[in-house]
Amino acid sequence: MNQNKESQDKCVSITFKNRGIKVPYAREREMLNASNHGDAAWHIQKIQSEFVKGYDFLSKFDRSVTFFGSARNGFDPEVYEEATKFAYFLAKRGFAVFTGGGPGIMEAANKGAHEAGGISIGININLPQAGDDRPIERRNKYVDRSESFDFFFSRKVILTFASQFYIFFPGGFGTMDELFEMLTLIQTRKIAPVPILLVGKKFWEPLVAWIEEAMLKDGNAINPDDMELFHLVDNAKEGEQCILECIRENNHDSSVCEN
Repeated sequence: MNQNKESQDKCVSITFKNRGIKVPYAREREMLNASNHGDAAWHIQKIQSEFVKGYDFLSKFDRSVTFFGSARNGFDPEVYEEATKFAYFLAKRGFAVFTGGGPGIMEAANKGAHEAGGISIGININLPQAGDDRPIERRNKYVDRSESFDFFFSRKVILTFASQFYIFFPGGFGTMDELFEMLTLIQTRKIAPVPILLVGKKFWEPLVAWIEEAMLKDGNAINPDDMELFHLVDNAKEGEQCILECIRENNHDSSVCEN
């Protein structure tokens, strides 16, 4: 492990998984994408402004649902078709449909809401493109209303507090991050319980089985009740019925339940 003391931005050079990487000492600056203390102070103000604009944006919508899932198109086309059908169904029943505004599952859900004539919303992230350091908003063509963010964590907070129902389709690390953060917030009572639906048994059943075996039974790392924080369905039709049952049982607006 070699420390580079000559560099203005000191870092430690390490080898991990046969790959050389440099990890900066000033990780707090990396958190804010800042090069110095003054730059960091400006970025903190920018983060604050993102929370303010996000809060104001969410206040415009009442009944809503948030879709999470892969930004890539690597899953079976049927997975994306199910997301479109599910979002179409909910938009027809007056739900505003929130997504991260990008491609993949997000685009499929926005497409369903858009084609239903509903409210299709993107909470977008600005990302630098190859060969260009300037962040560019990544937004799919089916988003009708949107708000963009430079920081993933402020965007994730806004998505966490956007809706009354949260629907998770298959995805990668980002989808897992969003799912486990929501489960943790509910488990620790940092947010009120909200329905979380996992769509696609082929994808989710192995993970659910691992949670039950490794976390619950073997490790006693979660409580049995924590397995009730989410519900597994196989397709859009099952998810639709689950949401309708939730609404009927809790005496919500009966117009939502009309088929």
